[in-house]
Amino acid sequence: MARGTILIADDDSAIRTVLNQALARAGYSPRATGNAATLWRWVSAGEGDVVITDVVMPDENAFDLIPRMKKMRPDLPIIVMSAQNTLMTALTAAEKGAYEYLPKPFDLSELVAVVGRALSGQTRTLRALSPEVEAEELPLIGRSLAMQDIYRSLARLTQTDLTVMISGESGTGKELVARVLHDFGKRRHGPFVAINMAAIPRELIESELFGHEKGAFTGAQMRTQGRFEQAEGGTLFLDEIGDMPLEAQTRLLRVLQQGEYTTVGGRTPIKTNVRIIAATHRDLKSQIQQGLFREDLYYRLNVVPVRIPPLRERTEDIGDLVRHFLRLAAREGLGQKAIETAAIDKMKLYHWPGNVRELENFVRRVAALNVQDTITAEIIGQALEASAPSPTPTAAGEAAGLSEMVERHLASHFATYGKDLPPPGLYDRIIREVERPLLSAALAATRGNQIKAAEMLGLNRNTLRSRIRTLDIRVFRSPLD
Repeated sequence: MARGTILIADDDSAIRTVLNQALARAGYSPRATGNAATLWRWVSAGEGDVVITDVVMPDENAFDLIPRMKKMRPDLPIIVMSAQNTLMTALTAAEKGAYEYLPKPFDLSELVAVVGRALSGQTRTLRALSPEVEAEELPLIGRSLAMQDIYRSLARLTQTDLTVMISGESGTGKELVARVLHDFGKRRHGPFVAINMAAIPRELIESELFGHEKGAFTGAQMRTQGRFEQAEGGTLFLDEIGDMPLEAQTRLLRVLQQGEYTTVGGRTPIKTNVRIIAATHRDLKSQIQQGLFREDLYYRLNVVPVRIPPLRERTEDIGDLVRHFLRLAAREGLGQKAIETAAIDKMKLYHWPGNVRELENFVRRVAALNVQDTITAEIIGQALEASAPSPTPTAAGEAAGLSEMVERHLASHFATYGKDLPPPGLYDRIIREVERPLLSAALAATRGNQIKAAEMLGLNRNTLRSRIRTLDIRVFRSPLD
């Protein structure tokens, strides 16, 4: 006995044949057509338990047909297939009330499993209400399988208030994902407020997040709103959450648990209604083991994890990304540029350590510096060779480098006077005594601007910050830092 009747609509006869065979083997009774009119006739007659339809058909677009089918038969699960594998396709499928969206090519076993869930009554209907946005203006681009998984996840998450943890290397587009969740969700009419934990001095993070009262600390001359208050009714994006100090983590955990907070220096609890989206390029589980991140906060934030793959794991998207960035460059007055397939192939061989951000900057630079209408493989090869970055030292390596620099100075000093180096304990103390004034001098010269001080010392800013904390250096902080 057949487990259910599955209506298939696709103008590709090969796909109809494959689906017919797969569903029949699974025990279903499939019926297939190559046009929307026949599908509509079947649905109108009350036939079928599940619909599987392509988006583009010769007589009508499925996205125009789906609302009519849903109006006539609200409980009929409709699975949408499409070779137009963009974020807009997934969002539109969600907006129209599709049960599931599957990009082509799809895994047959996955499709059969989706049909089974639909017939068993498992609620999975995609629901989203997207604003009017042109597909080419969408922030996320790519047709790779990895990106398709992300699109489908985002289409489901836009109409929830679930807390989302976005992970991925720097430059992969974590904030763009957060913007999609906000801009295409039910909070899109509210504010989107972003705060980068790595860019704020640790002693100011609580004030930045929760605001402060007048007189709460030296220099607090008036009450100041925090990011939670600014994001009320909308979305608060906590970027680089792995850099949040433990004290602030404790306060954030209380907000997530109780839905309220107090300002720095305040006593009255304030109710909050914001959606939290966090992002990190760090391995938070490793930080938990090191005692740098609270495990209970991790589980509060990691309700729905979304991993953004590095560009080297989705090189098939490079062509779409490059053409998108060239269109943006043309709008900025850099001229319309075509690009050779061989040029894109050459770019696919590069590892792109800076990910999509590096690719975008590279394309803009090439478009700006070359007057030719077509970007050739030779142009790309020369540009890649010219822009290849020298190896970047790790933060630990930079810290070691600073100590080695001080060590060399001390060794030179002792050698000058013909003395042996002091015992290790005393030597460590001397290194700290030399390093402290060195850092203090750089900070004083830049009026506390840690970015400029780090550049002066040849350090990563996070390394400088770490040494400032370790050596307990009190510095004047520039308002620009």
